Amino acid sequence: MSDTTVLIVGAGPTGLTLACELARLGVAFRIVEAAPGPQPGSRGKGIQPRSLEVFDDLGIADQVIAHGRMGMPITAHLPDGTERRTEADAFTGRPDIPYGASLITPEWRVEEALRGLLRRSGGQVGFGTALESFTQSGTGVTAVVRGEAGPETIRADWLVGADGGHSVVRKGSGAAFDGETLDEVRMIVADVDVDGLDRDSWHTWRSDEGIVVLCPLPSTDVFQFQASIAPGQDPALTLENMQAILERRSGSTGIRLREPEWRTLWRANIRLVDHYREGRVLLAGDAAHIHSPAGGQGMNTGIQDSHNLGWKLAAVANGADEALLDTYEDERRPVAEGVLALSNARLRETLEKKAIPIRGNADTMQLTVGYRGSSLVADDRGAAADDVGSAPGDAASAPGDAASAPDGVLRAGDRAPDATGLETLAGTRRLFELTAGGRFTLLAFGPVDDAGLPGIERLRILRIVDRPERDGDVTDTSGALAAAYSAGPRTLVLVRPDGYVGCVSDAGDVGAVRRVLAACGVAV
Repeated sequence: MSDTTVLIVGAGPTGLTLACELARLGVAFRIVEAAPGPQPGSRGKGIQPRSLEVFDDLGIADQVIAHGRMGMPITAHLPDGTERRTEADAFTGRPDIPYGASLITPEWRVEEALRGLLRRSGGQVGFGTALESFTQSGTGVTAVVRGEAGPETIRADWLVGADGGHSVVRKGSGAAFDGETLDEVRMIVADVDVDGLDRDSWHTWRSDEGIVVLCPLPSTDVFQFQASIAPGQDPALTLENMQAILERRSGSTGIRLREPEWRTLWRANIRLVDHYREGRVLLAGDAAHIHSPAGGQGMNTGIQDSHNLGWKLAAVANGADEALLDTYEDERRPVAEGVLALSNARLRETLEKKAIPIRGNADTMQLTVGYRGSSLVADDRGAAADDVGSAPGDAASAPGDAASAPDGVLRAGDRAPDATGLETLAGTRRLFELTAGGRFTLLAFGPVDDAGLPGIERLRILRIVDRPERDGDVTDTSGALAAAYSAGPRTLVLVRPDGYVGCVSDAGDVGAVRRVLAACGVAV
């Protein structure tokens, strides 16, 4: 029998992100995956700006971006033979938003980057190791997994199911997975080589029978092929059927597909788990919520589940009250509800108009996701516009709006915005460079009583001063930092490890900061 703190089942983007979070925070874990090796195929392909900020925090954003394309335009080939090219929505010239557009890159590239980070952190995925069963008690989980060497018993304090829509962990936990399967809504998805089509944009066609899409996958030679399949239409995953669908719906025989490298038939299975935690078992990603691919939300929501859960598991592993883990569901389940509503609306639009919705905004980019009303946040900026956590769809936003704050005023629980042009003793920095690393950061725009925050592990204090003279001093040369945080002469802002504002005190209340830190499991 082997022992570990956290056993992660599933090594897709969700499980890998969690493993990387735990590795950098020094938490013992194992991650196992039933598949014999890395999963082939593009599956998901859209990385939203908020997820790029997560990867920035982990130190792999540049690698992921290098294998993708930001803001890929869409060329709609219309039934009358004309074309309409639409440029991707983007936030440009915004110091508070470092990644202003969605990134197109195959999912396997994301997993590749995360596995590389995991290896550099001393971890590895146990491929070909399937979870067979588990039991839990008040103190831990005992799991039986089977690999090439046969069965193995693993004793862990916590079990996290990141094993997808058919999650063995979720089924074993007894959690209900409410929702519906729309058998009549299906789509062929495949990775194919294509002759006779440029790779400058994402191509779409529509006809009376449905839509067909060819999206070039950067850093590869292939396109992702997608074709809606209505009841009565042939769902065969053969090259001949895909070619026939393309020719009928595009009206052209000049584009030729080659034998697919990977293919699948997707069915609309839209569900949300009733609880993210069952005792010592937690669920994340597709194991907790599955969406339509419309809007590119599913993979991103799973990545951000893990970014929320990782620091909380680390705090509990280091002695914090395990009730902290209840806030994982409190904060993330409303987000999943909002994401489901958004992706469902986009799916209906696709089916009704036989065209892919191409208009994006801060909601689809997940820049408005936040936790207002959470028990882990507090501020003294007056009554909030609403008293609940925000989620995609709560506020109508478009490029140019205050993406960090749904109602235009930054509050505790909102995404912490970036800022550029910050002078430190080490040179010019972005704020995200200074807040990275899985720790809490206190932005002190006025005097701060260090005696009120003595020796708090994992807390860095950044003092906003006229001229940097010591480590932790920051000069806001352009005023971008003060503007992003609506800061006054006494403002204190606590930024959580997951990049959300935990506390805002315009009155300079160190006690409020300490209370939020304590609620987050930090010894103060």
